[in-house]
Amino acid sequence: MHTLLHVCCAPCSIACIDMLREQGHAPTAYWFNPNIHPYTEYRARRDAVAAYMPTVNVPLVQAGGYDLRGFLQALPSYDDRCQTCYTLRLYSTAQYAAAQGFDSFTSTLLVSPYQNHAQLCAVAEKAAAKYGVPFLYCDFRERFREGQARARELGLYRQKYCGCMFSEEERYCNK
Repeated sequence: MHTLLHVCCAPCSIACIDMLREQGHAPTAYWFNPNIHPYTEYRARRDAVAAYMPTVNVPLVQAGGYDLRGFLQALPSYDDRCQTCYTLRLYSTAQYAAAQGFDSFTSTLLVSPYQNHAQLCAVAEKAAAKYGVPFLYCDFRERFREGQARARELGLYRQKYCGCMFSEEERYCNK
């Protein structure tokens, strides 16, 4: 099964790629993350993904670009930022998966114990219904720590926050 894997960063992709392959899926990485801020953080994550994917023989599709204004304009309110973020990224992934004939799509966001898993799945199911491509649910969280440890061993860039300016603010203000 050919699966489009939305990738938020290289470290989170490690365990996801391994699990997908173990389940018989052939993943293609899909980079679409208009939420990541500032640009230097966006570039560091994008470049780490671009460097890592060839080392594990995973094709990479880079969609969109740095789009802080688009992300902020899509926000109905600060309180809805995660819902909006999930929607932007997973709808783009599902749309691309459908247009390119993938068997399914999923996301590395499902590896993080810090993400709202139920909300992610709900958004993904709606995207799947809209674009007519199945959402492949995988609970990657059991391998989160393993993937992070391997990222350290490989010297991959590892970020300190989810990605948006609000999560960066929380990183500094909640210490």
